[in-house]
Amino acid sequence: VQLQASGGGLVQAGGSLRLSCAASGRTFSSYWMGWFRQAPRKEREFVAAISWRGGNTYYADSVKGRFTISRDNAKNTVYLQMNSLKPEDTAVYSCAADNGISQSAGSWAYWGQGTLVTVSS
Repeated sequence: VQLQASGGGLVQAGGSLRLSCAASGRTFSSYWMGWFRQAPRKEREFVAAISWRGGNTYYADSVKGRFTISRDNAKNTVYLQMNSLKPEDTAVYSCAADNGISQSAGSWAYWGQGTLVTVSS
């Protein structure tokens, strides 16, 4: 599966952004989808994940209550709605796909290119 992330940009603290990740291939609905981020000089970290049909979602503690992951299997797209953004959310956000879920980036098989989110204070 090939993934293409979009939707990043510059936003003020407290603002919102919605990231999208479009997938190619007919098996999109069989994959767990995840979002990760990597801030400058930091390791890539887990942000959120969603199960095949969207019935199960998982979030990093740092974004719980502010970010929402969702998917539309008819459109082969997964979303990350980010509200109440903070400067510490500044990072390159990447989407990933795999047959299972893990908070370890190394466990995910497929990756899209990242999209930069910058939150100004």
